[in-house]
Amino acid sequence: MIDLKARPFFLYDEAIRWVSETRNSMTVEEKIGQLFVPIGYSGDPGYLDGVMLRHHIGGIMYRCGDAAEMQATHRYLQEHSRVPLLIGANLEDGGVGIAVNGTAYGKQMQAAAAGDEKYAYYLGKTSCAEGKAVGCNWAFAPVADIDMNWRNPITNVRTYGSDPEKVLRFTKQYLSAAKEENVLVAVKHFPGDGCDEVDQHILTSVNTLSVEDWDLTYGKIYASLIAEGAETVMVGHIAQPAYEKFFDPASPDALVPATLSPSLLKGLLRQKLGFNGLIVTDSTCMVGFSSAMERERAVPYAIEAGCDMFLFNKDLDEDYRYMLEGYKTGILSEERLNEALTRILATKARLGLHKLKKEEIVPPPEALSVLQNPTHLLWAKDCANRAVTLVKDTQSLLPLSPKKGKKLLLEILGDFPSNDRVLSRFGDKLTAEGFDVTVYERENFETARFDVHTFRENYDLVLYIGNVENASNRVTNRLSWFTFWGNGNNVPWFVKERPTLFVSLGNPYHLVDVPMMKTYINAYSNHDTMIDAVVEKLMGRSPFTGVSPVDPFCSKAWLQW
Repeated sequence: MIDLKARPFFLYDEAIRWVSETRNSMTVEEKIGQLFVPIGYSGDPGYLDGVMLRHHIGGIMYRCGDAAEMQATHRYLQEHSRVPLLIGANLEDGGVGIAVNGTAYGKQMQAAAAGDEKYAYYLGKTSCAEGKAVGCNWAFAPVADIDMNWRNPITNVRTYGSDPEKVLRFTKQYLSAAKEENVLVAVKHFPGDGCDEVDQHILTSVNTLSVEDWDLTYGKIYASLIAEGAETVMVGHIAQPAYEKFFDPASPDALVPATLSPSLLKGLLRQKLGFNGLIVTDSTCMVGFSSAMERERAVPYAIEAGCDMFLFNKDLDEDYRYMLEGYKTGILSEERLNEALTRILATKARLGLHKLKKEEIVPPPEALSVLQNPTHLLWAKDCANRAVTLVKDTQSLLPLSPKKGKKLLLEILGDFPSNDRVLSRFGDKLTAEGFDVTVYERENFETARFDVHTFRENYDLVLYIGNVENASNRVTNRLSWFTFWGNGNNVPWFVKERPTLFVSLGNPYHLVDVPMMKTYINAYSNHDTMIDAVVEKLMGRSPFTGVSPVDPFCSKAWLQW
């Protein structure tokens, strides 16, 4: 029995009746549909009716787009769905998680580097208020992972750092803000990412901690957030061998992903941690899920194992058919189907969706005025200013001044769509400061003379910008270089010839790849507000106040020199 009056639902009798009556009035096909949270690719009514709503989906998520268009799409979905939908978004770093014209607040690690827990609250408030205005009621956030392994390519700046206590304090603040906005959280990625050095998008990752160490770290975080009323937990395709064996010593596969593990879902999350809310899988398109079991069985078994909702699809028609057939053949039991459905409907009632008219669920167009409002922009600017971290300046290069040398070579590392914006912003700001800025372009430098004398004649100063974003399906977020027998290289061979410094807008561990850099700065996010803050500090008009939430020296003492 599920106690719908208990945490995190806190439902009254009227809402419990709605849950029961709605569940009992559904056909099997409608019940099966409620388990799915597909990703949306279009706002066209024909697509919404013919592809999404005809499957009776329980929720949906879109990647970010224009706010007005996203809001209109969400409104159509809610007005034409028999049962109100959970509408999710990756609201990890501001309103930009759902709307390209939302506020770019900054990554979680930026808030942690700013030092005060209020910056995590501002992050949650900005993200959830703007997400709600667009029609989202479910934040796929906060990230409660611990960045224990500097080589991990996916946790990194998405986390609040490597200190479990700090991660807990800051995630609680996000929770508090989300509750004020009546937006659900999905604490992720249970049982905890950041231990190993792989990405669950391309293989099953492993939380390698012992039972005792897990309890003191990830376990403490999840237990505390559950006690704080976190409504949903997102489960990763992450194995936890110690607890797998603890609950099932005879388990033939200690590396089963949590999304397919009754031991981790029913034993650890439900039984030991006492979580009563909704469990959703992470994207089931990831190889960490897909390679663990044949999909025809994995789709229904994920629900039977203990998940309540199934995120994303290889193909919605096919996965729906697999789920329905799995129910008919007994892979998915009647008991688990109804238990999952009860939690799905109770979560919707927890938001009060059952009491609203369909046309009231998504706010009116004028609600979009909250996006990039002065308060949110001020919070973002303040957080950026406080977060920029001077890791080292052992050559006493800072502050910069064109009086020391005007000719500046600007090089960006990383291959992302944001490169042009980042380069333009830095170039314009530094030009306005009086520097003669040359942007490194490989095709121009391949044929140029690059003897030492010519290089010294051409440049007084070199500034590297590391714009290596966290992105799925990459095995590493380390630096890579263009080399051509010493000619046209973007490798920093010249650090003894001209003052050189490095600013990272993403990975806080780049120093491991550029130990020759004697001036190194971590900035954690690449939005314009952060770039502006970095330039202010480079020029000496603003002090460096950020404190690194991780070890930027990667336990290598010589990187401090």
